[in-house]
Amino acid sequence: MTGQAIYEPLLIVNPLSGEVTPWLADSWAMSDGATALTFYLRPGVTWSDGRPLVAKDVVTTFAVHRAVTGGYDYLDSVTVNNATAVTLTFTRPYSVALQELGSQLIAPDHVWSTISEPAEYPNPEPVATGPFTRVANFQAQSFDLMPNPTYWGNNRQDDAGASSTGRTADQASLPGIRMLAFAGNDSANLAAVSGDVDWAPQYMADIQTAYIDKDPAHRHYWFPGADSTIQWTLNTTKAPYNDPAFRKALSQAIDRKTICATGMSGYTQPADPTGLSQSFQTWKDPAVAAAPLCTYDKAAATAALDAAGYVLGADSKRLGLDGKPLTLTIQVGSTSSDWLSVARIIVQNLADIGISATVDSPDWTEVTAALETGTFETAVCWSSLGATPYTYYEATMSTQKVKPIGTHALENYHRFGDEQATALLSQFAATTDQAGQIEICRQIQQRYADQLPVIPLFPGPVWGAYTDEHFTGWPNRDNPYASLSTRAATTVLVLNALRPRG
Repeated sequence: MTGQAIYEPLLIVNPLSGEVTPWLADSWAMSDGATALTFYLRPGVTWSDGRPLVAKDVVTTFAVHRAVTGGYDYLDSVTVNNATAVTLTFTRPYSVALQELGSQLIAPDHVWSTISEPAEYPNPEPVATGPFTRVANFQAQSFDLMPNPTYWGNNRQDDAGASSTGRTADQASLPGIRMLAFAGNDSANLAAVSGDVDWAPQYMADIQTAYIDKDPAHRHYWFPGADSTIQWTLNTTKAPYNDPAFRKALSQAIDRKTICATGMSGYTQPADPTGLSQSFQTWKDPAVAAAPLCTYDKAAATAALDAAGYVLGADSKRLGLDGKPLTLTIQVGSTSSDWLSVARIIVQNLADIGISATVDSPDWTEVTAALETGTFETAVCWSSLGATPYTYYEATMSTQKVKPIGTHALENYHRFGDEQATALLSQFAATTDQAGQIEICRQIQQRYADQLPVIPLFPGPVWGAYTDEHFTGWPNRDNPYASLSTRAATTVLVLNALRPRG
């Protein structure tokens, strides 16, 4: 939540509805041919040190981001038009740039342009535009985010002239946010159950009994299946994971219904062979979605392995193409109790078809480092999510996203690229017509199911529970203006809407 409370984007995309809310930019325009995008900044926005937001801030933000973390490979230049307008040009037609570029958190030029080593800068006193920019009471297990006294959003109005913060003039904003550090889901859940936190954005088994029933008048939860697809990621630079027949056989060996019912406590549903989350139902090819590739079928998985040459040995252990017994490791971060349960179910499923597997659960820092450098074997992890399916398929199948082993990668951890899918992705990005994009997207889905570069497990739930005993204005199923995630772009909408219970 810290980043979303301190810094803000040009626009906010609600993944639940696809609605785009202007934020630091109040309007924008895409060029004909989708080769350039101009943002027009909202007047009256100031940084927490009182200086105005200007176009140069956007230029420096993208320069620093690309220098430190990479990304935006399609971005050619970022140019100041005047104090409140900035144009970003692309190296190729890129119609999906609006949501990607607009979601970037913006930082001040007058601070970051003076820092020689931005990756090493501790940023002790952030200068930002967000509602909570002051860090106080920093301790080993907690710190406080205090309000930005000059926050522009306190005076923001919607198109009808009404306050857009969810407050009337006589209603105070949040007095502050105490950020607590927890070792994992278990300790975070204990704090929530005990009433020590107002906002609990994590997995909680049997949440109705463990949390809600202890104060049903005030406690609520909402887990929409709108997060990125959770998948079993295989390192395709290594055998046998470089064999699509092997990957597809493993997919049919996995009992996703049990994974969702037991490992995920019934909070989600099995993935289908499109790999897409529930947010993209209208984009899915019905034939691909209905294919049996993600349906548990031990007999079909066994037959597929046999046909591909992965036969059973004398001891009923399945052999690789080199004649050696197949063994594999599934990595999951130690704090993710839900995904650890998922991995253990996969291990049992694999044992049923003669493959020995174990779960390795070091700290997430170690797992993430292995994913990013390509030094892992297999892992249960997240995927990329954007406003359209383009983001998922580009990150999963584009040859332009494949990094060599040992090179830092922000996506495509599995190191898979497909020329046919890459060509289709280029066609998708070159058109602004959604009907045309959907048709191309369905061709990409067919290629995805044919190659199955990763093994989709289930749409990730957006975790969120809260108590309204002290604060009201929370999003929920009936008022889905945002999710309850503390790491989403919509988090700032929640921080603007919450107010002390009067």
